[in-house]
Amino acid sequence: MTPRTPDAPGDGEQPSSGPGVPADREQRPQRKSVLLRLDPAVHDALARWAGDDLRSVNAQIEMLLRRALDDAGRLPRDVRPPRRPGRPRNP
Repeated sequence: MTPRTPDAPGDGEQPSSGPGVPADREQRPQRKSVLLRLDPAVHDALARWAGDDLRSVNAQIEMLLRRALDDAGRLPRDVRPPRRPGRPRNP
């Protein structure tokens, strides 16, 4: 088995953008992937809530985690704002 190098994509990370990405376009840090096991009823409730808010389940969970961190005074100051809803703009 070959060990992973720190700069190789792994654990759900996406490879960095290659050729064809404009140099002036700001690169966002890699987003982390997390495996989350939920009770099916909890997932269904989250999916309904996310649909009502026009979000994906993933975006709904991230919004709830950010809100909980903020309420507990644990949201880092340097955290980026949440992604804008909808599709990304074409360059």
